[in-house]
Amino acid sequence: MKNIIIIALVLVVVGFGLYFLMSDSPSVDVYQNETTNNIVPPKSNETPISPPEEQVIKDKNPIIGKSVDGRDITAYTYGTGDTEILFVGGIHGGYEWNTVLLAYEAMDYLEANPSVIPTNLKVTIIPVLNPDGLNKVVGTSGRFDLTDVSTSQTTVVAGRFNSNEVDLNRNFDCNWKTTGLWQNKTVSGGSSVFSEPESQAIKSYIENNQPQAVVVWYSAAGGVYSSSCNNEILAETKTLTSTYAKASGYTGYSEFDSYAITGDMVNWLAKEGVPAISVLLTDHNNTEWSKNKAGIESLLKYYKK
Repeated sequence: MKNIIIIALVLVVVGFGLYFLMSDSPSVDVYQNETTNNIVPPKSNETPISPPEEQVIKDKNPIIGKSVDGRDITAYTYGTGDTEILFVGGIHGGYEWNTVLLAYEAMDYLEANPSVIPTNLKVTIIPVLNPDGLNKVVGTSGRFDLTDVSTSQTTVVAGRFNSNEVDLNRNFDCNWKTTGLWQNKTVSGGSSVFSEPESQAIKSYIENNQPQAVVVWYSAAGGVYSSSCNNEILAETKTLTSTYAKASGYTGYSEFDSYAITGDMVNWLAKEGVPAISVLLTDHNNTEWSKNKAGIESLLKYYKK
């Protein structure tokens, strides 16, 4: 009888021990890593959250809009500071294809030399605001070689306009008109202010990001021009003009007055209180990289804290 009691007590003790051991072990919802002995969550069908560094890479080159024909308009950002300087090329597409190549040269330079960007700054480059116009001339809306450029002057001129045949630099809200001038030619300014998806894209980008300064590359006149819209030139714009002009060797001008311009992008920026300048390359065939590299670096130094 005693043996039976002893056996029963042992079974009770063992049973309680097993109960407590099981309650302290991991639940069926986790498993133990065999190499580290760390308890880790089980695999699931849910999409894993990307680590911060991957998110930065994905967000580095956001698509800010689409062209009439659905081509991407992309902004490339370098540096992580709070103060942004924006550079824009290719508003006149394939007609000013050298401004697009200049933008890509600037991107390559910043990618290879990140230390030139002060810690308080970030530089954003939109290499081509008119991808449909560029595609007409070089057969792509992205990077291209000189051998891709059409030798037909008719094709090159057609590349100035988007696929709605609108001159995008006549579609902004400063003295806008349905028709504008380009040299001695009449061009379309669009059906209304910001009627074009390309100008809408840059408008939204400016309003959402509020860059400290904007530089727009054009060709061809060889100079740096201040922006204004029926008012005094902003003091900061005057400084931008003189800083870029002095460093690059271009002549600085208070305004572009070769002929009357309506719906101009940089003049709209002035109306919005954003310091902005137009940098016109000397011709339609060269990027004048050394000049513009010096101009870019001068602005980085100027805004450095």
